[in-house]
Amino acid sequence: MRNSARHKRLKLKSEINVVPYIDVMLVLLIIFMVTAPMLNANVDVNLPQANAKSLQDKKEPVIVSVDSQGQMYLTLGTSKKEPIDANALKVKVGAFVQQNPDVSVLVAGDRDGKYDGVYQVLALLQQAGVAKVGLMSAPESGNPNGRP
Repeated sequence: MRNSARHKRLKLKSEINVVPYIDVMLVLLIIFMVTAPMLNANVDVNLPQANAKSLQDKKEPVIVSVDSQGQMYLTLGTSKKEPIDANALKVKVGAFVQQNPDVSVLVAGDRDGKYDGVYQVLALLQQAGVAKVGLMSAPESGNPNGRP
């Protein structure tokens, strides 16, 4: 009887052992969770300065200006710069662009102002139905930091 137990063949298992794969995946998950916040921590952006030629347009552009306090001003064609609020800006620019679809719409933001003011103007112009918006800038000065 002992002889038969000794000669009994072991049956092979045809199963995949997934425990090592789970261990590797957990280690990779921890590594990615630790390194992902480090990738976007501090990104320094140095904006380029260029001597770009100004655009020549046959029609007078619509200019929306934002000062350093966030106050908006509108210049339609050859009219004077006038202070305007958000709702009136949407209505006036939307009507003007519907009448003249080829007119250029430009946004001029104060250098010392917050980006939020310019962003709000861009969102208002999109709501007014303006398809293309340009950003105005002053020509490059001789100083490397762009300040006169």
